[in-house]
Amino acid sequence: MKTRVTELLGIEKPIIQGGMAWVAESHLAAAVSEAGGFGIIGAANAPADVVRNYIREAKQMTDKPFGVNIMLMSPYADDIAKVVVEEGVAAVTTGAGNPEKYMEQWKAAGIKVIPVVASVALAKRMERCGADAVVAEGTESGGHIGQATTMTLVPQVVDAVKIPVIAAGGVGDGRGFAAAMMLGAEAVQMGTRFCVSNECTVHDKYKERILKAKDIDSEVTGRSHGHPVRGLRNKMTREYLKMESEGATFEELETLTLGGLRRAVVEGDTDNGSVLAGQIAGMINKRQSCKEIIDEVMDQAETLLKLK
Repeated sequence: MKTRVTELLGIEKPIIQGGMAWVAESHLAAAVSEAGGFGIIGAANAPADVVRNYIREAKQMTDKPFGVNIMLMSPYADDIAKVVVEEGVAAVTTGAGNPEKYMEQWKAAGIKVIPVVASVALAKRMERCGADAVVAEGTESGGHIGQATTMTLVPQVVDAVKIPVIAAGGVGDGRGFAAAMMLGAEAVQMGTRFCVSNECTVHDKYKERILKAKDIDSEVTGRSHGHPVRGLRNKMTREYLKMESEGATFEELETLTLGGLRRAVVEGDTDNGSVLAGQIAGMINKRQSCKEIIDEVMDQAETLLKLK
């Protein structure tokens, strides 16, 4: 299936892997790219040298293009912005901020710039700044989220910009992929589905928590202070929501989640850690390789879209 996104990134299949903090490292990114999609290393709050090592490791595992997701609120964002140029990554996706000040150096280096947006206004601004495409991410996604659903956000962004739109949030199988195409997207970004892939290095307890999730297990914390985050309900989210309802300050609530994602992903503490996952978790019930995931999604989507 060829779209403007596959042409832009030089990939076979229009499936992008989300740049999830503590989850999306070199092994996962390389495996997704090897399978014909576009793998992404999540820089998160990691220092520049760590990200550089991930990039070099991925290059040893695949000669296919892959990218880096830069969280612009990171204290290391300036350094990582230079690292991606020095290491010659194919594309950068950005979140938690505005990438305008880095655009010139990235574009000069031939790096494709694909900001993640949660509103039409931000999508239009990114297009004016020279973005090559945007990821329109609905509130169904795991991690930091906006307000609009994927179903409503994607077509509005598609209508508002001329650059390609990648749909994210609530896409985990061929049905979701086909729906995104009908809404006008030219690729999808999937995160939670790849968390349980064989190549993903997260703790086994984290994977099992996603595999056992039901439709009602998704929870959003942080709405009261304007930083909503979606994950799976556990002891930590129950305590967080209780404190939030009692009027706890942002600083008080932060003490609950500080280091929480690492606790869940690396140490396997799925009771007290942050098990970030999208609403799609309730549909995910098996472990597969990245290739099996991508092939299954594409096969189902092509059948539904009557392309085969």
